[in-house]
Amino acid sequence: MNLLDFINVTTLSIILMFIGALGIIWLIKPLDKLIMFAVMEAGFMLAVVSFKYLDVALVIALFGPITTIVFLLSIIKINEIRNNKKIKQEGNSID
Repeated sequence: MNLLDFINVTTLSIILMFIGALGIIWLIKPLDKLIMFAVMEAGFMLAVVSFKYLDVALVIALFGPITTIVFLLSIIKINEIRNNKKIKQEGNSID
């Protein structure tokens, strides 16, 4: 049996989705989680295309970058909130 017989589009998409999901669960840094989300999204997009749901694939392709921007904005906001809390706590400990 040839190894290339096992690797087709569906198996590749499932592997990408599992790698992305496990990366989101195990990684700690928010930007790493965002990268793993992009990997998972690529696997999901590949699965949708392989099942010939091209209208759904179009919607995924349009909303994918929008969700990435929203995640980046939320990461920036969370970091700002954490830094403000840290500064307030340091200010209160000095007084």
